[in-house]
Amino acid sequence: MNRILATLIFTMLLSVSCEDTKKMETASGQELDPKLAKLKLQPGFEAEHLYSPGDNDQGSWVAMAFDDKDRLITADQYGALYRLELPAIGSDVLTPKIEKLKIQTGEAVADSIIQMGYAQGLLYAFNSLYVMVNHRGSDEFEKSSGLYRLQDTDNDDQYDKITQLKALNGAGEHGPHSIVLSPDGESLYIIAGNHTDLPEMDAYRLPKVWKDDNLFPQVKDPRGHANDRGAPGGWVAKIDPEGKHWELVSAGFRNPFDLDFNDEGDMFVYDSDMEWDLGMPWYRPTRICHVTSGSEFGWRTGNGKWSPAYPDNLPPIVNIGQGSPTNVVYGRGAKFPEKYQKSIYAFDWSFGIIYAIHLKANGSSYDGEREEFLSGIPLPLTDGVIGPDGAMYFMTGGRRLDSDLYRVHYTGNEAVSAANKASELTEGNKIRRQLEEYHTGPKSGAVEFAWPYLNNEDRFIQYAARIAVEHQPVNEWQSKVLSEKDPITLAQGIIALSRHGNKSQQNQMLNALLGVDFSKLSPQQQVAQLRAFELTLSRFGVPGSSIKNKVIDYLSPHYPATTDVLNQMLSKTLAYLDDPTVASKTLALLESNTGENVDVMANTATEASDLILRNPQYGMDIALTLKNMPPAQHTYYGMVLEDVDKGWTPELREKYFKWFNKAFSFKAGRSYIGFIDKARKKALTHVPKNQFDFYDKLSGADLLSSSGNDLAVSTVQPKGPRHNWQVEEIEALVADGLKGRDFEYGKSMFAATTCITCHSMQGEGENIGPDLTQLGTRFSPQDILKAIIDPSDVISDQYNTTVYTLKDGKSIVGRLMNETEQNYIVSQNPYAPDQTREIPKDQVVDTKLSSVSLMPPGTINRLNEEEVKDLLAYLIAGGNPENPIYSETEANN
Repeated sequence: MNRILATLIFTMLLSVSCEDTKKMETASGQELDPKLAKLKLQPGFEAEHLYSPGDNDQGSWVAMAFDDKDRLITADQYGALYRLELPAIGSDVLTPKIEKLKIQTGEAVADSIIQMGYAQGLLYAFNSLYVMVNHRGSDEFEKSSGLYRLQDTDNDDQYDKITQLKALNGAGEHGPHSIVLSPDGESLYIIAGNHTDLPEMDAYRLPKVWKDDNLFPQVKDPRGHANDRGAPGGWVAKIDPEGKHWELVSAGFRNPFDLDFNDEGDMFVYDSDMEWDLGMPWYRPTRICHVTSGSEFGWRTGNGKWSPAYPDNLPPIVNIGQGSPTNVVYGRGAKFPEKYQKSIYAFDWSFGIIYAIHLKANGSSYDGEREEFLSGIPLPLTDGVIGPDGAMYFMTGGRRLDSDLYRVHYTGNEAVSAANKASELTEGNKIRRQLEEYHTGPKSGAVEFAWPYLNNEDRFIQYAARIAVEHQPVNEWQSKVLSEKDPITLAQGIIALSRHGNKSQQNQMLNALLGVDFSKLSPQQQVAQLRAFELTLSRFGVPGSSIKNKVIDYLSPHYPATTDVLNQMLSKTLAYLDDPTVASKTLALLESNTGENVDVMANTATEASDLILRNPQYGMDIALTLKNMPPAQHTYYGMVLEDVDKGWTPELREKYFKWFNKAFSFKAGRSYIGFIDKARKKALTHVPKNQFDFYDKLSGADLLSSSGNDLAVSTVQPKGPRHNWQVEEIEALVADGLKGRDFEYGKSMFAATTCITCHSMQGEGENIGPDLTQLGTRFSPQDILKAIIDPSDVISDQYNTTVYTLKDGKSIVGRLMNETEQNYIVSQNPYAPDQTREIPKDQVVDTKLSSVSLMPPGTINRLNEEEVKDLLAYLIAGGNPENPIYSETEANN
């Protein structure tokens, strides 16, 4: 996320009574550990802070697992492995016994520390410690990315053998992640992000025929993220304990860190979002996916991500929203009330929330309901497990942040007896599993068994049936597809045949689809029908003019449609086919404010607002987007038209290029401007050469930076170089005073660090925060710098945020602006403070002040020493060039 946009300025921290909100007290007056005081838990649960690795120079912990002796093994993201003997719940012993793991390198050589840093996944199973290394090793002492097995071959309780089971090509935060034991205890499951190459597999439950499969004009991320990454994206594989047999289970994720299984043996994954896509129609929030055999979840690079409505990928069971997924763990073995024993726990690093996902069977899959089980501000969650004592253990850290180990156990009055046994499977679940038995390759009777289920109303059954068919030789079922009379079965069959057939069959496939009465299909069936058309075209290209015109004549009368997803599909398909009416129809939609607006951000603006103040570094981008969010479908329609040649009139072209100019006025994720500009430049290639300059200017070319990824900035920008300023450097920085600094440059730095977007100085700027004109009369340069560098050290109660815990377990974070007898009135968006939210007082069970400043640290890290001094002088002077601090300006120059 863009820290510069996230900046909220200095005196939100400074203009106050020096009340340190980190120090919180119990009702008896005892001071609480701030690491515990910041936590919000469900009633009946209690948290303990067990250990702080950072206080002992042991790094930032990101992975954990219990071994067969109930000891906790942990991994420093950039260092070694550790083993802990933990004090029992209620024990007088407060500190774990900890050792850094070693391995014997030979009889004549002393033990050495295990060189297994950069581990993002740990599992103890089969008398071994499995370690997933996520790193490009730089020397012989560092292991490179891959799955490793550590063993104790001489039973001396120390590992003496390291075996690399598989090298993996990928590293970083989208590299290989976790290892999980299968429900039957006989296999392992591996999960990796979309920057990890899929290794050659021994078997593929998802047939190895994936492509981008999108007629939407491809625009890769303007800032370069994942531009070299193709299908199938992040993946899940099943392997044997020796790592000799690898089978692909599922793919199409962005960056899933972890997975786990419920008591029925079904798998769940928490996939990440692409925050730079926020506010755009292809944005997909973090989400919980029920991962079935051969499943595909539709991640593609840039703007090519599939809609969850498409039948050839599966939808999530619940959308979470913005965040950074790091861990998934099922409540099996927890000494919690039954509801929580049967929950999937999903960890969000960015906003510090552990969600409990309560599952309810729905046909062959599930509905998921999320609950905020535990949260804290800040709480960068990394990993968690259910311990052998029935408690939940979790860690914070990552990216070299301070790391802590916690334990959560239940002290309430509900029964905690073991409830972890499988429920009776639904009939739908049983059918899906029967179909999945045909996902391993050609099997006699597969087509006959699966075919009737291709028109099943249950999407997971329908999907499993199609994958079962696709695993059979195509000559066994292609004639069945082309002769199929049921329109729902036909669409599924064409989707399968487009993935496995060839160009020579295209006309037959299209003619079969043209025989279906589109108007008699339900909206979801229409989506499947359009998807069948799209795949036949994207796989085999534009057909001959005769069949092409028949497809246009078939589809065009239904455009525009009644739903956004249908309009998206119709617009891109008709644009691809050069329908002469698509330009005028799509421009009409582009100018309209009607529609479902199915974009997740628009439908969940309130929930998104709840995240803003939990983490200012990430939340302020959400705040900016919600303040002035682009109409999501407009972005889609604008990009659809970039390659359209036919149907333009001068009036239509003028409207289209004026739309680009308007689009640049909106705020969205970091890549939004770049996406719009790439579409604008592509559209300009279709205008007459002698009119290029006219349309270029009309479309807002003068608004853009030289790169086209951002709007042009008129203010002077920092020269740098960057420096991570620390509190310890303050005294030396201001030792020689601030006399004779450059007023104009200091004013420029005030704008460049975006202070002016929230605060005013001498009447210039915004009124989101207090006026800074008198700042220098109240605080010393040292005080101001300290608050800038460490904004959460002292927070004013005037500008602090409050966490409101509700009866339903949720929490709302906001600034109290007013209150009535019935409601608290809070503001959650610093960029739109007038947008308030009412919280009924009778729903609030607890309130506490946040210990995190609205302003993130690091706001001056773009500035070099002289630039910091110029900014500081400008603040001390209150924006007045006549202030005595500038008395030596000429001498300084």
